[in-house]
Amino acid sequence: MQPMNALIVPAITPLANPELEHRLRQRVNTKTKPPGSLGELETLAIRLGLMQQSDSPRIEQPQVLVFAADHGLVAEGVSAFPAEVTPQMVHNFLHGGAAINVFARQHRLALQVVDAGVNADFAPHPQLIDRKIRKGTANALHQPAMTADECHRALTAGMELVRELPGNLLLVGEMGIGNTSAASLLLARLGGLPVAECTGPGTGLDEQGLCHKTRVLQAVLARHAEAQTPQAALAALGGLEIAMMAGALIQGACERRILLMDGFIAGVALLVAERLAPGTRDYAVFGHASAEPGHGHLLRLLNATPLLSLNLRLGEGSGAALAFPLLQSACAFMNEMASFADAGISGASS
Repeated sequence: MQPMNALIVPAITPLANPELEHRLRQRVNTKTKPPGSLGELETLAIRLGLMQQSDSPRIEQPQVLVFAADHGLVAEGVSAFPAEVTPQMVHNFLHGGAAINVFARQHRLALQVVDAGVNADFAPHPQLIDRKIRKGTANALHQPAMTADECHRALTAGMELVRELPGNLLLVGEMGIGNTSAASLLLARLGGLPVAECTGPGTGLDEQGLCHKTRVLQAVLARHAEAQTPQAALAALGGLEIAMMAGALIQGACERRILLMDGFIAGVALLVAERLAPGTRDYAVFGHASAEPGHGHLLRLLNATPLLSLNLRLGEGSGAALAFPLLQSACAFMNEMASFADAGISGASS
């Protein structure tokens, strides 16, 4: 019998397909270029083909979901910005003024904002999806951030959202003052790492603020020492937006969508998703290396190589959106670049 609130995980198809991989590699190697001369773009093109089980990978109707929620732990002074910034930024998203709006418009990415648990009410808006579980998590220093039921509902809501989306590429972003604290806690617990190595300045804490944040997070981990399984850790330590992102990523992998990953917080959601549904990570393309210190540990845990390194630490999905054209280029050269035979050019001698 399944325990109450256990997540029903959909089947995720393994990426390994030696026959298809051989065909994709042969196709790459016969393009009009020296072997390997497009470097990591060749590796990316082959991975995209494996994700789609196709010799001709394509990106169709790419979707951006920005998940927003508040965090009770902000009351302990772990952020340089007040909690009121979360709903203010949601309004900014809906008015098209944030970085992710700019990049989504630039690259023609469909963007929607998901209210997973913001401590405010919003008027209906065509780009707003209301999946509010509660108005922010509880203060994890004193009690679990979420109940087991709330965590389960957040995970399930993320899965349901993706089932309703068109397209074959999913980019998840986030907004929530205090969410670097939740991400650091989850990385420390699930990665077996000292929380001090997982904790950074977030929105801009100074050295004194960072020391205080680290002490608070150490106390939170001690308070919830019994929360060791992925779902228990997520409920005790995590954010509603992280839980909902994790559910969205699981469903995306189940549907063989390309998961274009952003930085630290979205990456921690992927770590949670991978622990709950092994194989999710195989469908992820890592957009960039975040400047947040914990992201390097996360990339090593997930055996990931990011496409860009621009010293970004904004979140919102901004770094992933900046990497999006590289995926377009990988598909374009696979489908449009001539082969030696097509062009009547002599290939390399054997």
